[in-house]
Amino acid sequence: MSNAMVRLHVTDDLPIRAYPQTFADRVEIRFGKAFPVVLVVEKDSINRLRSALQDGGIALGVEGDEWE
Repeated sequence: MSNAMVRLHVTDDLPIRAYPQTFADRVEIRFGKAFPVVLVVEKDSINRLRSALQDGGIALGVEGDEWE
């Protein structure tokens, strides 16, 4: 098995859509248009992902209520 890493560059104009899958207790976050990348996040891991994004935003000096 390979340990390859996928890198996705998120910009202001990249379409991002969330598709809750309540039947599976997860959400699909889809990036892009023609060839979307999908991030599947289990319900129990959503706050962990949110915390990691918040930590990154604070480190970059992103301002706003969502980081406080």
